[in-house]
Amino acid sequence: MTRHWNLNEPAAASVASFCLDSLLVGRSAPMRELKDIIAVAAPSDVSVLVRGETGVGKELVARGLHLLSGRKGELVAVNCAAIPADLLEAELFGHEKGAFTGAEKQRIGRIEQARGGTLFLDEIGDMPADLQAKILRVLETRRVQRLGGNGEIEVDFRLVTATHRGLMEQVRTGRFREDLYYRIAVVPISVPSLSDRVEDVPELLETMAMSRRAVGAMRAQPVFSEGALRAMSEYRWPGNVRELRNVFERASVMFAGAEVTASDMRDVLLTEDPIRKAAPRAGDRGNDSDTLRRALDEDGSVDFRRHLQAVEIELIEMALAAKNGCVSHAAKALRLQRTTLIEKMRKLCIDACRT
Repeated sequence: MTRHWNLNEPAAASVASFCLDSLLVGRSAPMRELKDIIAVAAPSDVSVLVRGETGVGKELVARGLHLLSGRKGELVAVNCAAIPADLLEAELFGHEKGAFTGAEKQRIGRIEQARGGTLFLDEIGDMPADLQAKILRVLETRRVQRLGGNGEIEVDFRLVTATHRGLMEQVRTGRFREDLYYRIAVVPISVPSLSDRVEDVPELLETMAMSRRAVGAMRAQPVFSEGALRAMSEYRWPGNVRELRNVFERASVMFAGAEVTASDMRDVLLTEDPIRKAAPRAGDRGNDSDTLRRALDEDGSVDFRRHLQAVEIELIEMALAAKNGCVSHAAKALRLQRTTLIEKMRKLCIDACRT
């Protein structure tokens, strides 16, 4: 069932390298090491445990292992944390018609679907203990029995699992079977966090931009300045590549066709509340001379209109708060006509009720 690549042959090694570079973007030392391990482990049939933080791309590693395995079947992925425990067994093993209430027809399980291919069990650390025992038996016998079925079905699949949890700690506390752990972790592969390979950020951003262009996205792309890239390299990225994609998509909306500066990155994009901080506060940036000087030093320019807008927003909100949300009294405090203030509030999306 398995075709083995001879990675010592230049052509095969070149194909493997191209496949992995397409899937796993980055040329940093940690990523080169990761790709080397995948290329070595992929042709064998041994079980692989992929470890790494949430958002690092563990499923991409599973895809790479499958593509280079030479197996002709499919890659079948199951997220053990996303399926309720009482449904996970039926999802994996399948069922016969009438096996339980609601089982109106036969259903092939995901393990059977992976015959001749690769079964990827994501977040296996969340698998219930009773199901762990059944998975262990499948790995030992290479046979599966559907729920409500009488006979067993032979299955030939390559198992790849993934987790962000410390499985050895779960083994010590009795939450994960030790015998299953050693079955699935024949070859452990650790995926580096984005903070350990920040030099890959520019290439990741370019790949994301190319993906948007490939699907015909009409919105103009943001341009990340050197200062913005430096700000991203100093950020610790707790959400890893998934968070970087979120920041890229946010920038594509808020800075379409515009340059993203270091200040934009720190104050607007790398924040939990981007909409509220999209127009910076005067106290934060607008009339803070040190902050403005730093922005000029790092980015070479300051967005004059945005800083003036920030001052307007803060003054209007302060006046409204001082006058208990009364627009007329706030207008007098700001020495403006009431209609002028209302128009400014409309343009700046300021709601008197929220101040």
